[in-house]
Amino acid sequence: MKLPLLNRAARLGLVLLVLVLVYGGFTPAAFATHLRAGDIQAKTDTTAARNPRRIFFKMVVYESSAGTTVTEDEVTIFFGDGTFSGERAIKRVSKTPVGCDGTTFRNVYYFEHTYPAPGQYTVHYVSENRSIGVRNMVESASQSFYVSSFITIDPALGINRSPILNAPAYDRAGLRQVFLHNPAASDPDGDSLSYELTPSRYVPGGVPAVLAQTGNNRNTPIPVTSIGFVFPNAVGSAVQVPYVGPPVGVDGSAAIFDQNPLTGQIVWNAPATAGDYNFAFKVREWRRIAGSRARLIGEYTRDMQVTVGNNNNLRPTITVPADLCVIAGTPVTGLVTATDPENQPVLLSAFGGMLPRPASFTQTAPGPPTARGTFTWTPTCLNIQSEPHQVLFKAEDRPLNNCGATLIDERVWRIRVIGPAPQNLRVAQVGNTAQLNWESYTCQNPGAQILIFRKENESNFTPGDCETGIPASAGYTQIGSVAVGSRTFIDDRNGLGLERGKKYCYRIYVQFARPAGGESIASNEACLTLQGRSARFTNVTVDRTAATNGQITVRWTKPAPTASFNAPVGYRLYRAVGQAGTTFPTTPLRTITNLNDTTFVDTEVGLNTLDNAYVYKLEFFSNTLATPNSPVLVETTGPASSVRVNTAADLLTNAVTLTWTYNVPWDNSKRPSTIYRREGTTGTYLPIAKVTGTTTGGTYVDRGTVRGPLVKGNTYCYYVKTNGTYDIARPDSLINLSQERCVVLSPVLCTPVLTLKPINCDSLASRLFELPATPASGQIYTNNLSWTLSNQPTADCSRNVASYILYYAPTPNDSLQVLATVPGTQTTYAHTGLKSAQGCYAVRAVDAAGTRSLLSNTACNDNCLLFLLPNIFTPNGDGKNDTFRPKVFSPIKRTNVKIFNRWGVKIYESDKDPLINWTGGGSGEGGQGAKASEGMYFYQAEVEFGDANGTKRTFKGWLQLNR
Repeated sequence: MKLPLLNRAARLGLVLLVLVLVYGGFTPAAFATHLRAGDIQAKTDTTAARNPRRIFFKMVVYESSAGTTVTEDEVTIFFGDGTFSGERAIKRVSKTPVGCDGTTFRNVYYFEHTYPAPGQYTVHYVSENRSIGVRNMVESASQSFYVSSFITIDPALGINRSPILNAPAYDRAGLRQVFLHNPAASDPDGDSLSYELTPSRYVPGGVPAVLAQTGNNRNTPIPVTSIGFVFPNAVGSAVQVPYVGPPVGVDGSAAIFDQNPLTGQIVWNAPATAGDYNFAFKVREWRRIAGSRARLIGEYTRDMQVTVGNNNNLRPTITVPADLCVIAGTPVTGLVTATDPENQPVLLSAFGGMLPRPASFTQTAPGPPTARGTFTWTPTCLNIQSEPHQVLFKAEDRPLNNCGATLIDERVWRIRVIGPAPQNLRVAQVGNTAQLNWESYTCQNPGAQILIFRKENESNFTPGDCETGIPASAGYTQIGSVAVGSRTFIDDRNGLGLERGKKYCYRIYVQFARPAGGESIASNEACLTLQGRSARFTNVTVDRTAATNGQITVRWTKPAPTASFNAPVGYRLYRAVGQAGTTFPTTPLRTITNLNDTTFVDTEVGLNTLDNAYVYKLEFFSNTLATPNSPVLVETTGPASSVRVNTAADLLTNAVTLTWTYNVPWDNSKRPSTIYRREGTTGTYLPIAKVTGTTTGGTYVDRGTVRGPLVKGNTYCYYVKTNGTYDIARPDSLINLSQERCVVLSPVLCTPVLTLKPINCDSLASRLFELPATPASGQIYTNNLSWTLSNQPTADCSRNVASYILYYAPTPNDSLQVLATVPGTQTTYAHTGLKSAQGCYAVRAVDAAGTRSLLSNTACNDNCLLFLLPNIFTPNGDGKNDTFRPKVFSPIKRTNVKIFNRWGVKIYESDKDPLINWTGGGSGEGGQGAKASEGMYFYQAEVEFGDANGTKRTFKGWLQLNR
């Protein structure tokens, strides 16, 4: 209902009045107890003069006329930006009866608001009051009704419309019968939806309390969980009944109340107590953006009511068609049937975003024995989306003369709408490019893209009836995309030109824009074979491994037919460091004008084949026409790199791991590569293994043999010979060698074993009264370390240690840091000058080459728990024993001390000083009051020690104060 605008004083007065009445057990007559359910929908401005900050809202509220004449003819709305509807009367635009008993009505309200800036806002509806007697909360009639919607205003989102909950928010159930409800939500923009049950909420004090707010909370409802709320399955001794699911009912088990987070389906198995029940659920709206995670842009809360009737009726059973995939423009017809176990008539209904138009659902027979209905819909291009459309079908039986006993069954039919395949894809050769053409696409949806794919030679891929896109297994690679309105595409292989002698095959399909998304079926395959033969690399092989005078031989085949080329003709060869082949210098390494010269031995000054791989690109050029100055035709071959091998010695297992890589236009995965090894830096290489690699490289672990294992301290050198082919059916064998790579199988250092001299805390504690007084600045500690070398990690580990690195961490939770480095002849260390004995240590050995051993064990010391207070102190200012403090103590973090006189009255308390240092003052914290008189006192000290566990102990005793 709508309240008039009040000044702040009047609001406060009204709030006090309402609270007194409510908590006094009285409900004002003006506050009706009639609201059953409701939700708020939203959409951004869609007018011609669109303002993205202007939001249109639609609110649906369900009210009861049972026992009240009050009706919600106008409402108060809080917009979430500190404003509310005020004097602007938001009036009801329609009131429609719902259900069969004539006591429930569906009210619709429309309103709008222009927000001050982009951002996120929550719009609230608060009204008085809920309907009376809701079973799963306490005194529902005294609690306000509340729903809200969270919206995002962001111009980048464009026009955004909230989900529409097509199914009513008021429903009926029967005792010991499974209750089903689905909101039948649809999103006009194709955003993804998720669902989550949540308790019903109310706003204490209702609208008057909100209007009385000041400061940052001005006009902002603060809802809390409804008093005494529990979910419906927690009322009564409820148990499940048999149900086919999902979820499958477990007869006799505790009742469940569940909502599927993806479909929104609510299952209550099963009510045990008749009456009205309320609960809420959130519908979250997710905007899917290509290349990033889905973004939450809205959250809409529906509070709904279910009336459980006390009857012996049995639920009907509904049957819907199997889930369907359909091409946009294809008519869809579905037969829905239902039967009732007691042969009662059944009312069929349907809910969905396409209903009541452009789709339709008509019940053709009520039964018995069988109720029938027909759903018809012709989805258009605008209905294409990646998620299926959902149509909820509901069957409601009609017991004779007993409206309140009706029960329902419901099922969702999912219809996925996909795009038709692009038609009549054709390809033609234009020079050394391929020109693709196709017919104008049927579905010109905004933002849609046609994706172009290519592969060499035909595929055996045939799209299924509902298979969109092109699977990776088909072997196609995407080479481009164009707007959906385009009808042509030129493939020039990224400026390299297509290679003569190859067959190129193409397919296209349409990808539709987010948020709805979706794809089309792929087009027919169109292929093109270019006549002749392009130049092809066959070799990039390392002849000599050296840092400054390396050598690589590069070979390629001659293009054909040579008679068709117009002078001038030739090759331009380019080289770059590395294997990527994405950036080459603008000046060629060599220009060759003899087509028969297809070998180049690269011995340029500074060629470092020891440390670098090299990659090459070849351009073949000729005149397009025989006439002078005609355009130049350029065909590019490559990139093709040398083979680069790397080695890694595993000193623990006496093994060497080889990995090699290459970037070549031929295929090295069809034939095995050969690994060669020699022992030492001179001598003959011998083959030791054959390994079939991949299209980009390979790996091999050399462990030697049983008779000839690898030996620590020796040097081993390797190279790899690859064997590639352009077509495994042909006898070509493209042999290329990597650089040579040597590795020393150094012996691994033995791992140290660390010992930390422990502190005998038990001995110190037993002699506590004999220990000398601890200085006020605290005890100074020394931790003594010693270590030896183990025979780990291998029995033949090296003991040639040049130095040791010591590591230290103040506590077990801190990271180890370098403490000191000592000579290899030293095996002890004293860590002195410590304020705390607590600390952890480790040690690592290092040889002359800088090779480090594994880290030793970590050894830790901890502080003792020592604390002794004296029984007398003399605060007379003579500088001796003037404060009450511990005589003996180990490191302390905090002490909370309390001093009591002989009658148990606390005269002093403080936790500011870990060492207490009480000067004899009284009167509470700090002891700044009158001096305590001489006599006997009692203390209680709660001490938190500075050990690893932060141990806390309480010490109690007496003391004599003498002045």
